[in-house]
Amino acid sequence: MTNPDVPADVPDENKLIAERRGKLAALRAAGGCAFPNDFRRDVLAADLLAAYGDKSAESLESTPTRVRVGGRMMSKRVMGKASFAHLADRSGRLQLFLQRDTLGAAYEAFKTWDIGDIVGAAGTLFKTKTGELSVRVDELLLLTKSLRPLPDKWHGMADVDMRYRQRYVDLIVNDDSRAVFKTRTRIVRYLRDFLDAMDFQEVETPMMQPIPGGAVARPFKTHHNALDLDMYLRIAPELYLKRLVVGGLERVYEINRSFRNEGLSTRHNPEFTMLELYWAFADYDDLMDLVERMLQGIADTIIGTRTIVYDERSYDLSAAFKRITVADAILANNIGFESGKLRDVEYLRGVCDRLKVSYKPSDGAGKLQIEIFEKTAEHTFMEPTFVYAYPAEVSPLSRANDADPFLTDRFEFFVAGRELANGFSELNDPEDQAARFRAQVARKDAGDDEAMFYDADYIRALEYGMPPTAGLGIGIDRLVMFFTGTSSIRDVLLFPHLRPEAD
Repeated sequence: MTNPDVPADVPDENKLIAERRGKLAALRAAGGCAFPNDFRRDVLAADLLAAYGDKSAESLESTPTRVRVGGRMMSKRVMGKASFAHLADRSGRLQLFLQRDTLGAAYEAFKTWDIGDIVGAAGTLFKTKTGELSVRVDELLLLTKSLRPLPDKWHGMADVDMRYRQRYVDLIVNDDSRAVFKTRTRIVRYLRDFLDAMDFQEVETPMMQPIPGGAVARPFKTHHNALDLDMYLRIAPELYLKRLVVGGLERVYEINRSFRNEGLSTRHNPEFTMLELYWAFADYDDLMDLVERMLQGIADTIIGTRTIVYDERSYDLSAAFKRITVADAILANNIGFESGKLRDVEYLRGVCDRLKVSYKPSDGAGKLQIEIFEKTAEHTFMEPTFVYAYPAEVSPLSRANDADPFLTDRFEFFVAGRELANGFSELNDPEDQAARFRAQVARKDAGDDEAMFYDADYIRALEYGMPPTAGLGIGIDRLVMFFTGTSSIRDVLLFPHLRPEAD
């Protein structure tokens, strides 16, 4: 009988799985514990290599060091009375040296074990003739029988889709993949340390919300049975975090999981991680300075250099990051654009028509500007660049610019042609905010699925008074992509969303 979990078009794998299941059955029949849990290791491979890798063979022989190691068997070389194997633990790999005369029955059992099995071993350290630090094993135990063969070591997981679907196998065989996720963890830890040192307080806000707010996006909808209430997975934590600023928590941040009912791409996943922070008595200029220091700090501390290589191009984070307005970016990337007509709706519609950019009849000059900007300019910002002075029409939560209310004190940060951050001086005028919410509701009623709802409780919070505040959102996934040189968001998500596997 074939294994129903294995596709019928891989008979060789079926055979190997059947052989491994047979070995497990024989182990059970022999009366031993098939999956023992009484072995404890006392050291990791990397620690041993760091402490003893430079020791001479004579030094190791003169002062024997006994160790207990455990991990997955990644290679095996049987040579009659003696054999070698490599174990991999979370820190790295270490070689085992096994002898029949020392291990007896355990050695004979070892010869039947398979690559991928998880093994515990104890013995003393020594150096082989080739100078490799190894363990001369005198105690050996099979801890977990692997029932599926690992990919061929020379080709690894050539199927990219399979790497994403079976991340557990990818992490076993792909050192680069493990390194990406270790770097991701270090970047997130750095961000926490950076903000904690500035006296920011980390908080948690609801992931299920009665009103989705804080961004312009289509939400996921669910239903709470006990409350008989439709709810939404948050598209951003913004409005809750700003409620906390009203409450006197003047510096708050959340490293949060957010959800947007959008398409899949190399830059988009329906659920993603953001850093969002709010800083009372600061403005968007302060945020731009903060982003610059933060990215340079990641480069210095995590990567070890301010020259970052991404997609075969080098980026220098040492110099001050460029700053340009949305209007200037449009003019710079659209030859012949009449600068005096940046707010002329009919003219902008004509530009959109020529560019084959779609728009709605209700779109004003600000929305049309952004459509043109996203089509012609956004992808051109390769070096670190802050684009600022976004139209109020597309910035419903941003503070209007004092000198020109058509614009807001808002920026987006780009590098390698991709947006990594969005920040602005917060709108803290409750009457202005209420009017903008009503405008968003009108857009929604006109068919804009991404427009915001009216949040009466948030308006009530603002009516108690929110101090001048600056808010920032950074896409953690895209940030990690940049610093690890990965071109797809799926490479920095342990379990990205994918279409169901074909039957």
